[in-house]
Amino acid sequence: MLLATLLIAVAAYLLGSIPTGYLLVRFFRHEDIRSVGSGNIGATNVLRSGGKALGAATFFIDMLKGCAAVYLGGLLGPILGVIVSPLVGQIMPTGQFRYFEALSALFAVLGHMFPVWLRFRGGKGVATGFGVFLVASPLAALAAISVFFIILFASRYVSLASILGSASFTLFAWLFAHEHRPPFFIAVQCIVAFLVIAKHLQNIRRLLKGQESRFGAK
Repeated sequence: MLLATLLIAVAAYLLGSIPTGYLLVRFFRHEDIRSVGSGNIGATNVLRSGGKALGAATFFIDMLKGCAAVYLGGLLGPILGVIVSPLVGQIMPTGQFRYFEALSALFAVLGHMFPVWLRFRGGKGVATGFGVFLVASPLAALAAISVFFIILFASRYVSLASILGSASFTLFAWLFAHEHRPPFFIAVQCIVAFLVIAKHLQNIRRLLKGQESRFGAK
């Protein structure tokens, strides 16, 4: 069980740590996105730097990272459990296989936020977080992204929409998923939402001071 957990966690982290925004801007524009705007490698900063197509691609690929990590974790976890457990003298209960989905979700987001390739300075986890949520709890993810777009349309603050969308997910996860997922799964969803909000600490300070930039503003 321990060895299978370690293998899945490392694989999910490495998948999540692929610095999409950094690689796309470096390849197509020969620039370091970390030296532009907020210095963040996420989709919003790529978009604000003038790369609309690159910004959209960054969001989409970052989202796919999260989806792939959770999907592969749920797929490979049982296989590794069957193979590894006899080798280490353990028997893995069938009910624990969903544990790997939650584990993959957490480490994929951690990989995106703290990628080893960029000295652990990554994105804020919104797109990757949405990706892991989309596979882990689809209804809750769709409800949360709806909140995101409503707040974005009303305020034009991407950061505020991200914060409230992430916070709302914990409620939707409880409403839609608690009967179908073990407590650890719900706990990981709440932890991921908290990490996304914590990554927006500077944005929260600017929002309180009225200094946050609105989406579309020069």
